[in-house]
Amino acid sequence: MNRDRSIETMRRADEPFDVLIIGGGSTGLGAALDAALRGFRVALVERGDFASGTSSKSTKLIHGGLRYLKQGNIPLVRESLRERERLLRNAPSLVTPLGFVIPCYSRFTKAYYRLGVKAYDLLSGSKSLANSGGLSASETLKLLPSVHADGLVGGTLYFDAQFDDARLCITLAIAATAEGATLANYTSAAGFLKDADGRVIGVDARDEETGETFEVHARVVLNACGPWCDEIRQLDDANAQPMIAPSQGTHIVLDRRTLGGEHAMMIPKTDDGRILFAIPFGESIVVGTTDTALDRVPREPGAMPDEIEFILRTLNRYVQNPIERSDIRSVFAGVRPLVRSGSASNTSKIARNHVVRVAKRSGLLTVAGGKWTTFRQIAQDAIDACADSGQLERTPCATHDYSLEPHIRPQADRDARERVHPNIGLSEADIERMVTSEMAMRIEDVLARRNRALIHDARHCIEAAPAVGRAIANVRGEDKAWLDAECGAFVASASRALLGAG
Repeated sequence: MNRDRSIETMRRADEPFDVLIIGGGSTGLGAALDAALRGFRVALVERGDFASGTSSKSTKLIHGGLRYLKQGNIPLVRESLRERERLLRNAPSLVTPLGFVIPCYSRFTKAYYRLGVKAYDLLSGSKSLANSGGLSASETLKLLPSVHADGLVGGTLYFDAQFDDARLCITLAIAATAEGATLANYTSAAGFLKDADGRVIGVDARDEETGETFEVHARVVLNACGPWCDEIRQLDDANAQPMIAPSQGTHIVLDRRTLGGEHAMMIPKTDDGRILFAIPFGESIVVGTTDTALDRVPREPGAMPDEIEFILRTLNRYVQNPIERSDIRSVFAGVRPLVRSGSASNTSKIARNHVVRVAKRSGLLTVAGGKWTTFRQIAQDAIDACADSGQLERTPCATHDYSLEPHIRPQADRDARERVHPNIGLSEADIERMVTSEMAMRIEDVLARRNRALIHDARHCIEAAPAVGRAIANVRGEDKAWLDAECGAFVASASRALLGAG
């Protein structure tokens, strides 16, 4: 992927693209790959970095959703389990099976969840990862050595999958580019181009690095901006009524040794009626999430103190040794793009289904809702709608069995002498590759998304920022003023990840 070449291709295109996508998260990048595989000429613009919004701030789960089963949303569970199986097959380097243990402190709870996971297995059918089962108290403690032993009657074991969300997004971008799509990050849709009838025929794009604006024409435009899709809809029509009910999900990150074991823990009930996960992720444990309704969608979501207290309070009911704020290595927060449902005020009750809508006057398509697990199906439905709206040839979707493995670029475990920081496995050569072939433009692009160091330890990333910045500047030909400004911006951003840490 080469950003300069992509922007030049968009600027000099002598005919409209078939599909122009606004938004470079999981849905937008999935749609770009889908459309390119159908033979469409595809362009995509993203105002920040790929996956810099919600798509890099998930709970790192690819799952059917036991909670959705409890809510009775069987179609969503079936769809999610089907897509889970496809991702395990198409991207096994990034999506892997994981065992989950539910600790139970009453025989009723154990029986209840035993039945629930059996129903989950039945819905999985041939796609089941392994048989679920009941656990004795000693078996539960063996798999979850940190949980309270007092009153523990046993547990329930079931299987789902975990993944590296940002890395999967970058892989989708690489794959879409390889299939002919033209992608550019740090390029925003500043306004819409319309014909005499008010139909959208493209966007005024702005290169956020240079400030240059240029026109990108397309037969159909797809708004895939997740929580920010209303912002784009109102750019098209100032009177457009909001369709998103934004909800924030916050996670804390602990050292993996804090909880021990190789299995994830699912806490079956929280004070607000949700569930909480503690999931091994590389060298860390990710614990979350919250469901906090928001009045507006912030550009840079930040964890709220009461969310962190909620997570700690809930987790500490289940572990032997209390987790303190000083144990937190970093925090992160993302905003869910939930589609409004009548007068529902509790965002945890809003279904995670997706929708595709077409603006009556302008023809702008918007895809919203859904969850990471079903991104491929969401993209398929969105491109089907684009084909119909743009009168494009309705060719079959080709992503069902499309292997992402040729496009995955694993990072070597660098020798300490090569590393830019002793606790971060990155070399200058790694950073050069990320800049030249993965469109990494800034320090945060490298440390938060191409590499996941910012999740694992924000303090180490702040220490490494100058060295990472110098490596980027050397490739891009930037001066000291750029480096100083970039280091300052990264430290300000990474400091948000330290909220709640002692």
